[in-house]
Amino acid sequence: MNDHSHPVHFGSMSSAADVPTRGTVSVNGEGVVNAQPDLALVTLGAVTENKDLTAAQQANSAAMTAVINGLLQMGIPNENIKTVQYTIDSVYDYQDGKQLLRGYRVTHLLQVTIPQIALVGQIVDQAVRNGANSVSNIQFTLAHPEARYNEALSLAIRSAQQKAYTISQTIGAPVNLLPQKIRETSQGTPSPPEPVAYAKMASAATPIEAGQLQVKATVNAEFSIEPTSESHVFSKAITY
Repeated sequence: MNDHSHPVHFGSMSSAADVPTRGTVSVNGEGVVNAQPDLALVTLGAVTENKDLTAAQQANSAAMTAVINGLLQMGIPNENIKTVQYTIDSVYDYQDGKQLLRGYRVTHLLQVTIPQIALVGQIVDQAVRNGANSVSNIQFTLAHPEARYNEALSLAIRSAQQKAYTISQTIGAPVNLLPQKIRETSQGTPSPPEPVAYAKMASAATPIEAGQLQVKATVNAEFSIEPTSESHVFSKAITY
C-alpha cells in the first residue's frame, strides 16, 4: 500500500520558552512474501442431456462414478472429493415464438483437492478420459498459509517503523519505535492467482503451471514523537 500521507501532531505552545508536548505519527506498513503453492483446487464433473430425465440422470451417474473411481485410483483420498453442484434443468428450444421442451440437463460438479501439484495435469486429463466433460477452473493455494502470512505481517510492522523513523529524521525529533497503537488492516489470507483455464491436449499430460502466490499483510501504527526545542517551527498538524 503506497500511502504517502503521514499526519504528525504536536501539542500547542504558548511561547518559544515552553517545553513542547509529545506528538504522534500515524503510518501504514505493508509486507509481501512470495510463496510456492502446495495445494490445487480443481472443479470438474459431468453435464449430460437427454429427452428423458431418468436417462439423463443415469448417464450422469455412470460418468461421475467412473470419474470418482479414477480419482481414487490415482491416490486422491475420498475426503478430498466433494460435490459442489448438482442441478437438474429443463432445456428448451424456441420455434415461431413458442417454447418447446427439448429435454433435461443434469450437472454434477466436484471440487477435488490435490496436494500433488506436479500431478494436476495428469489427474485432470484422466478425469476427462473417464467421463468428465466440464473443468471449471484450477486454483492453487497453500495448505498452511498462516506461517507465510505471519512473515508478511512482520515485514509490514518493520515497514511502519521505518516510515516513522524516516519522518522523525526529517523533522529532527526522536521517535519511540515501540508503537503506541497498532492495527492489522489486512485479512490474513493469501491473494489467490487467477484461475487456470483447462484445455484438453491430444498427447501428453496437460502442462499446468502453478506459478507463485503473493501473501500480503498491512498494518496501521502510531508512534510517539518527542519534539526538541527547535520543533516550535512546526504547526500543530503537519502532513507529509
